[in-house]
Amino acid sequence: MADNNNNNTKVIDVLTLRRTAKEAKRHVIVMRVLGLLVIILIAIIAIAYAISYFYDKYGSFTVKINKYDMMRQGLTLSETPEFDKTNSVLNANIVYDMTNISGDDLPDNLDMINGSHNGESYIAYTFYLINGGDDTISYEGEMSIENVTNNVDEAVRVALYVNGEKTVYGKTKSNGTGKESDCDSEFTSATVVMRNKREKFEPKAKDKYTVVIWLEGNDPDCTDELIGGTLKLGMDFKIVETT
Repeated sequence: MADNNNNNTKVIDVLTLRRTAKEAKRHVIVMRVLGLLVIILIAIIAIAYAISYFYDKYGSFTVKINKYDMMRQGLTLSETPEFDKTNSVLNANIVYDMTNISGDDLPDNLDMINGSHNGESYIAYTFYLINGGDDTISYEGEMSIENVTNNVDEAVRVALYVNGEKTVYGKTKSNGTGKESDCDSEFTSATVVMRNKREKFEPKAKDKYTVVIWLEGNDPDCTDELIGGTLKLGMDFKIVETT
């Protein structure tokens, strides 16, 4: 009887060991799968962050309004004249590997298409600033250079249409003798492209803006040294008066 009991005990021990081994193996597999899922999740988050960081730092053009102005006064941004939600930030699509062109070769309908409508060698973006509040306001807009590499801004041109009225901006000539011949105005400063002010902006009023950015091939500063350069512009709006 004692031998039988010992044999039964050994069988139970073997079964227990086998079960324990299977559980341990299953645990290892589960932990490996969980570890792999964590790695994949971290990679996805890192990629999303990198894309967001790259877009924010090197993206072509961003429009912003003060969130306080949006919440308290109803000022909002939209890619169309009609809007169903308020926006405080808009981003234009990036153009990679932009080559220089002549401003004379740009399409004639750049101010007639909403949202991003880039070409191979230019950035074009149309948006609307809308007074969705109940007060008449005055606002200021400022377009600035937020990031630039390889001095690419030396040959860049920015055409700004405000309610159909076009102005072309460029940096002052390298020799300091004034604006380029194809420009209507010089950049306000080394980091500011332009500033404007709009008064008596009544409730439900809409101002249409189109921004076009390109490298002017006829600019003497448009040389091989600019190859690989990047440029990011931003335009900020804020309310300066309420009536």
